[in-house]
Amino acid sequence: MNPVPDRTADAFHPVRAELLRAAHADAEALLARTEQETAALLDRARAEARAVLDEAHRQGEADGADAARDLLVRARRKARARTLAARRESYAELRREVTARVRALRRTDGYADLLERLDHRARALLGPDAEVTEHPEGGVVARAPGKGADLSLPALAGRALDRLGGEVRTLWET
Repeated sequence: MNPVPDRTADAFHPVRAELLRAAHADAEALLARTEQETAALLDRARAEARAVLDEAHRQGEADGADAARDLLVRARRKARARTLAARRESYAELRREVTARVRALRRTDGYADLLERLDHRARALLGPDAEVTEHPEGGVVARAPGKGADLSLPALAGRALDRLGGEVRTLWET
C-alpha cells in the first residue's frame, strides 16, 4: 500500500513557511531593539558612573581640602600653644632672674640707703605712724590700721616687670 499524500500538510506548507519567516523577522526585530536598548542602557549607566566618579572625585578633593585645612588649623594651634608656653617659661625665667638680682642688692654697700628710702616711702604712703619692718627677702613691708604696703624686693621687682607689660615681649620676638 502506497501512502496517501497528505494534502493538508502540503496546503499548510506555505502558511507554515510564512509563519516561520514572520517569527524570524519578529525575533530579529526584537533582537535588534533589545541590542539598541541594551546599548542605550549601557551608555546611560556609563554616563551615570562617570557622573558618580566625577562627583566622588570632587567630594574627595573637597574632603581632602577640609582635612588639610583642619590639619593646618591644628598645627597652627599647636605651634601657637608651644610659642605661648615658651614665652611663659621665658617670662618666668626672666622674673626669677630679676628677683634674684634684686635680692642680691642686700649684699651691696648701698643696701642700708635703699632700706632707708623704702622706709620713707612706706611712711609717705601709710602715714608716719606706720609699722615698718624689714622683709626676709629684702626691702620692707609696712602696716597701718586698715592698710598695708609691700615694698619688699621681690614685690618691687614683680611690679617693675608688670609695668613693662608688652615691652617684655620684645625680648623674645624677632
